Amino acid sequence: MGWPLAVSAALMERRRGSFFRALAALAGGHLLSVMSVLLPFTVLLVLVEWQREIQIGAACLVIALGLYLLVNRRHPRFLARIPPSRLALWSFLAAIAHGAGLMLVPIYLGICQTIATDAGHAAADSLIGGNITIAVTVAVVHTASMTVSGGALGLAVYHWMGLKFLSKGWFNLDLVWALSLVLVGGVALLTVH
Repeated sequence: MGWPLAVSAALMERRRGSFFRALAALAGGHLLSVMSVLLPFTVLLVLVEWQREIQIGAACLVIALGLYLLVNRRHPRFLARIPPSRLALWSFLAAIAHGAGLMLVPIYLGICQTIATDAGHAAADSLIGGNITIAVTVAVVHTASMTVSGGALGLAVYHWMGLKFLSKGWFNLDLVWALSLVLVGGVALLTVH
């Protein structure tokens, strides 16, 4: 979701290089966010005797974040323009606040083990639960693919569509995201055994 900020940096500084610097900062913040979820949960897998308590706590955290996002629907005004020097911090905080790192929590909540899931979730469960090296590799590959796809979209907007497209064509998925967090947390609570 940060690529519009990369476009903004390039449009405001009128330099293509600003886009790539901003995109790199956003990728760094996103990677830090994903790692902050992956690494602690990978380490916590050693504490098997606390699995039920961890699942309940994580499910409650996901539900609480979803409910908070449902109640507090406004974005702070200071986020309208993030200086390029602070994009990595913004990316980290936004990914945590919007729950991007929390997308990985259902795997750690055991949902993938307790209900029939698709092959992708089953593969993610075995990859991430394997060891810390695999968890780091998954985080790096995820961040790289997010950066390439967001970067391609951002470059298209910067070069061909411009700022008018962003102001008229932007859609907001905050409500869908908040409801999905509440749903995943609820399913997790129901499947704790």
